[in-house]
Amino acid sequence: MTTAATPRPSVLFVCVHNAGRSQMGAAFLTHLAGDAVEVRSAGSAPADAVNPAVVEAMREVGVDISAETPKILTVEAVRSSDVVITMGCGDACPVFPGKRYLDWRLEDPAGQGVDGVRPIRDEIEQRVRGLLAELGVPAA
Repeated sequence: MTTAATPRPSVLFVCVHNAGRSQMGAAFLTHLAGDAVEVRSAGSAPADAVNPAVVEAMREVGVDISAETPKILTVEAVRSSDVVITMGCGDACPVFPGKRYLDWRLEDPAGQGVDGVRPIRDEIEQRVRGLLAELGVPAA
């Protein structure tokens, strides 16, 4: 999975607004893998801010994403990632040969309160733990 130029795997999480699912995925991967994985997140049409219910749901499990901001998806971000995980970004994600693409179909937390976000958060955490196992990176 790693190349000579990248001594550690690089993972990019993508959703439309980069305000919910992709932020949670990136936060869990960073939280569980530390510096063992390079982590990015982006959106094809980024929102102005991270969903407050997502921030609160992550705070409940000890992960603070209150300082995160949605970022625009760039071709360079995809090109420099080993694994690209799409979370409902549709056809907006550029596809490059040699990249590993995973499509995680998850409910959109937009418009939901913390109660609605919790099951999505928990599903993302389980998928991130599975990804770490596949990458051979021990979870913290």
